[in-house]
Amino acid sequence: MPTAPLSLDAGALLEQLRALGAIGADAAAGGRTRIALSDADKAGRDQLVQWMRELRLEVRVDRIGNVFGILPAAAPAGERRPLMIGSHIDTVRNAGALDGCYGVLAGLAVARAYRAAGTPPPRAIVVAAFTNEEGVRFQPDMMGSLVYAGGLALDEALDTLGTDGARLGDELQRIGYAGEMAPGAIVPGEYLELHIEQGPVLEAEGRLIGVVESLQGISWQKITVHGTANHAGTTPTRLRHDAGYAAAAIVAFLREHVVAAAPDTTLATTGSLRLEPDVVNVIPRKAVFTVDLRDPDEARLQAAERRLADFLVQIAAREGVRIETERLARFEPVSFDAGLADEIEASARRFGFTHRRMTSGAGHDAQMIARIAPAAMIFVPSRGGISHNPREHTDDAQLVQGAQVLLDVVRRRLAASA
Repeated sequence: MPTAPLSLDAGALLEQLRALGAIGADAAAGGRTRIALSDADKAGRDQLVQWMRELRLEVRVDRIGNVFGILPAAAPAGERRPLMIGSHIDTVRNAGALDGCYGVLAGLAVARAYRAAGTPPPRAIVVAAFTNEEGVRFQPDMMGSLVYAGGLALDEALDTLGTDGARLGDELQRIGYAGEMAPGAIVPGEYLELHIEQGPVLEAEGRLIGVVESLQGISWQKITVHGTANHAGTTPTRLRHDAGYAAAAIVAFLREHVVAAAPDTTLATTGSLRLEPDVVNVIPRKAVFTVDLRDPDEARLQAAERRLADFLVQIAAREGVRIETERLARFEPVSFDAGLADEIEASARRFGFTHRRMTSGAGHDAQMIARIAPAAMIFVPSRGGISHNPREHTDDAQLVQGAQVLLDVVRRRLAASA
């Protein structure tokens, strides 16, 4: 055990959050943009690696670009697997400073506490920053952790083309993060991820800590409607093959029928919609849009997918259009490790922090690592439930409280295996 009490350096954690948040910042647009494998992402990675080395962590990078900082155990590990703490540092466009970054830097804060205490941990601690969690430029999202857990072939991921036409493997080489370690080479004994909620529940209920027991299933599709362009003034409605109308009808159907079938659980979102030729007086010949379906229950998620698929057949026949679908991502709901969730709740209770059990509405790297190790997540409140937005905010005191819980869970978990 450490020769000095483990203590969180709250000031260092908050300072690093601000410093990382400044990388890729855009004063004019607001927020910061560090899209995966961009120059700004490289700068963020370089800063993270520097901080890892300042803590004398062993830095390793795998072939999909995941970055790991390893704090060695006090004695040879033998068969004892390390405890992994992780998240990501890539962002959406004009993002807040906390999504993902908080979990990675809180992992560094845990390593810092052990270094300051003067004795290595009973088992190794691995701080992980996974590649392309957001999926903005390269899809699917959570790619680095998915490859790491064996859910996506490495070569397939490396050959992925981004929205700008760039090949992912080439971009890893370009920014200097095409590592040599095989993804999955470090198998964690357990995995913890500290994250802002990105939703309004904790704040609305006045709770400080979310004990995340499960995570919603996610289904992403790209739908392309092929119609016929024609004059907006001379073509009667009955003779139109309007791709724009068909797309609008599908989006409305999602809200009015798919979501309405399970309004307390099923979510449907169209976040991207493009029309061609995109002219005010021309009937659209083509519509391309996305559908994001989510539900914490696999059977309900499959039912939502079937309702959508059936309606696509109906609207295509009714409007005389042709519809193509492409699956972008599909992840089943995840139940996290009950024992780890119990330990998170026990730590929150020990500190006197109000807490609740909950399901995550967003996808996280934890859901991928849960395929290969016991995993769980800790949430702290998000002001107004806002995330993926420059106004993303969690009070400093709440950020520190979440990190205190993380450190306490790690301390007790490692002490039990000493």
